Order: sequence, then C-alpha cells, then structure tokens
Amino acid sequence: MRVLVTGSNGFIGKNLVFHLNELKGYSVETFSRENNIGELPELIKRSDAIIHLAGENRAEDLSKFRTNNAELTQSICDAISSLSRKIPIIFASSVQAEYANPYGESKRTAEVALEKLAKETKNPVFIYRLPGVFGKWCKPNYNSVVATFCNNIALDMPIQINDQFEELTLIYIDDLVSEFIDSIQNQNKSNLEVSVQPEYRISLGKLATQIKNFRNSRSTLILENIGSGLTRALYSTYVSYLPPDKFSYSIPAYTDERGTFSEMFKTQKNGQFSFFSAYPGVTRGDHYHHSKTEKFMVIKGTACFKFRNIITNENYEIITNSNDSTIVDTIPGWTHNITNIGNEDLIVMLWANEIFDRDNPDTIVCEV
Repeated sequence: MRVLVTGSNGFIGKNLVFHLNELKGYSVETFSRENNIGELPELIKRSDAIIHLAGENRAEDLSKFRTNNAELTQSICDAISSLSRKIPIIFASSVQAEYANPYGESKRTAEVALEKLAKETKNPVFIYRLPGVFGKWCKPNYNSVVATFCNNIALDMPIQINDQFEELTLIYIDDLVSEFIDSIQNQNKSNLEVSVQPEYRISLGKLATQIKNFRNSRSTLILENIGSGLTRALYSTYVSYLPPDKFSYSIPAYTDERGTFSEMFKTQKNGQFSFFSAYPGVTRGDHYHHSKTEKFMVIKGTACFKFRNIITNENYEIITNSNDSTIVDTIPGWTHNITNIGNEDLIVMLWANEIFDRDNPDTIVCEV
C-alpha cells in the first residue's frame, strides 16, 4: 500500500512516517511545505491512501488559514474526484472546528469539503477532531503546553501557568498514529467523525507538578508510576526533551571497608533497586526482617548466601555466581548474610519490596 502523508515534516507527520516505514507492505509518499501544490495531483494519483496532516495552525496573515487549510483540502478532494477509483483519506482536523475563529472556521470548511466528497463519491473519509496531541518531536513554545513544559523543565527554564485548574484534553502521539494506521487497514469501519482513544484529561497545575516530579526523581531517586497510561506517555515525552549532556546522571555511592553501596532508584509502590560490592572475604548482612523481602542477583564474582531460622535455628546455604543468573530471596524470620568467596570484587543487584525507612528500617542485627 502506498500512503501519501501531507504535512510530513510536522510533529505528527514525522512520527507517522517513521511508524509506516517500519511496517511491511507499505511505502510512503510525502508532501510538505517544500513541495509545490502542483505536485499533489500526481502524488494522489499513485496513492492507495492519504493521511492529510498539512495545514496552518498559527499565522500572522489570517488568509493563510484559508489557503493552507480549506483550499488545500479542497484541492485534494478535487484530485480524488477526478479519478475513477476511491482513495481513503484521513484528515487531522481540530476541536477548534467547533469555534468561530479563523483557524477553527478554516478547519470546518475543510471538513465540509471532505464530507461532500464522501457523500457524492462514497469515497472513504475519516475526520479526526484532535485535541492537544503530545509526544516526542513536538515543537516547544509554539502551540503545545506539554511540549513547552517538558522542554523548559528539562532545561531548568521557567514555565508560566495562568490558571492551574484549567483542564486539558490530550492524546498521545503513538496512540494517534496507531489509530490512523488502523483506519487505513480497516476501511470498512464507520468513518467521517472518528476519535482517538485513550483520551486523557489533566489540569495545568497537575501537569506541571508531574513533569517537575520527573525531573526531581534524579535527586530523590523516587520514580513516578511510569509503566502505563498518561504518566507513561508524559515521561516518555519528557525525557525526549533532555539534551545529550543530560542523558546521564550520578547517584550517591557509600564506600567503607566492606565495599560500596548505592541506591539506584525507588518506586512509589514497588520498593527500590540498589547494588553493592564486597571485597574478597567480606561478609555483608547478618540481619533479619519481619516483613521486608529482598531479591539478590550476583552480576560479578561468587557469593555464599547463608540463612538461619531465628526460631528453629535451621541453617541453609546457597552458593551462586555471575554465570548462574540466579535470584536469591530473603525470607522474613530468617537472618541472612552474603560473603564474597571469590578472588575478585563481588557486585550484587538488590531489590527490596519497600523503600528503606531510617525511622522504621525493619532490619534487625542478628548473626547467622
């Protein structure tokens, strides 16, 4: 399938083109501001589907809204009408099409042209009235508050909030791209006015706080719940605005006669990750927990884990090394330690099911 993407150099267009090029059986034609409108009829003629993203969303000369939104869309409709076959077209409209402003009116005029094309020719048309779209490569300090907040906070620049309770409606770029591709692949589904899911709602104040928490996590080491939903999408967007000199950061390391210990990161609900080293012959631990549980994995060297049940005095021992890919659990009510029994430094990854609380450590010294 040959897909024509107009507005291919824009934020949505760049993401869409990369996704389409990753799929087998698709080739992509592009049309952007670098092209002449006279090239459109031939591009359309050899296309199997069109995703129409091109347009004007901010202009000092208001006539550009009419030219680049309404008239450009009409030209595409005319080119399709002149052919003897149907070419499905997806149009990125805007929620502003409901409002009486130059931009919104130009988008609504474009919608009317496409609706007429669908009615008169039965050509498949999918109209998406998009709210705020966010994600990587969106231009900051332009027309996306998410892009502006992410960029400025990542660069330690100020942000401005006029009304912290103002609510935004947002969709994530990857969800939008998936929806567009699904519409191409399922042309029999109900068309004309369609929507993208999931759609997120968040206030300006909460958005700013969330993005600041992403930045602050490098010092607090506490990660947000970035595994799903809006927080996942916002985090992926935020880190995409980090400059290369901020791709890495340092964490505290605590060194003594036994070796080094560092906390890598902490989660709000699923504990924390750390690592430590131990010199040859060194033993660490000799304590038990009432509720806390841990998982250890040796990533360098050889270790002996020893356990003793504090009630029955039953003993148990596990020897593992970096070649085993073995996880060792600590069990509540069993005192335990770990000894470097090799000839090189021991390095161990450690996960604990809770963040260490110095006031209530649940770590009771007790020799194995």
